[in-house]
Amino acid sequence: MDFTYKTVYSDRKTVSIIVERDRSIVVRAPLHTEKAKIEEIVEKKKYWIREKIEHYQKYPSVKQKKEFVSGESLLYLGKPYPLFVVEEDFEGVRFDSKFVISQQSQKRASEILHEWYFRSAAEVILPKAVHLANQIGVSYNKITIRDLKYRWGSCTPKDNIHFNWRLVKAPMNVAEYIIVHELTHLLEANHSQLFWNRVRAAYPMYPEARKWLKDSGHQLETDF
Repeated sequence: MDFTYKTVYSDRKTVSIIVERDRSIVVRAPLHTEKAKIEEIVEKKKYWIREKIEHYQKYPSVKQKKEFVSGESLLYLGKPYPLFVVEEDFEGVRFDSKFVISQQSQKRASEILHEWYFRSAAEVILPKAVHLANQIGVSYNKITIRDLKYRWGSCTPKDNIHFNWRLVKAPMNVAEYIIVHELTHLLEANHSQLFWNRVRAAYPMYPEARKWLKDSGHQLETDF
């Protein structure tokens, strides 16, 4: 094999292989699984793994960094808004059809914008997730906002649902699709046809949201 992978052990029952959007490979395995067994499974899936690594929809390895100067734009709920850096001294971020930060905070722009987006994600995503969970009729343990790196959401074996704070940059229909996707995993753990049938029943317009993620999802990763 000409690739490396990271192994994560947990109290799961089966071995799964995930090729993240940055082309990194994660193997999730039950506790105490022998290394030789994992290597055997990975070897059998090597052609599938190579196909996923080379897929055109995987994100570029180099992300464009923001300089946080006036005139740049930042995404929020799928729309670009201009950033203004002003002389007035104030803390944090102001948002009203534009992002405004102080010159005194410019060196910390990435940090304070991250905090603003994280809070906004909690304000927008969490209530929507609760509403959709009630609508679908599923129960859960906790729903949280996290920095999930290269995943938009996750559903744990303990029925905890986590969402990537970057989702608040996406159009609302995309965020709603991800929410429905993860909530459906409370009913179906895999991506079987039954799983997709349930997703379609709960959110019929999900193909458009998936297409947006495939075509434009990298934009959510490149702001900071």
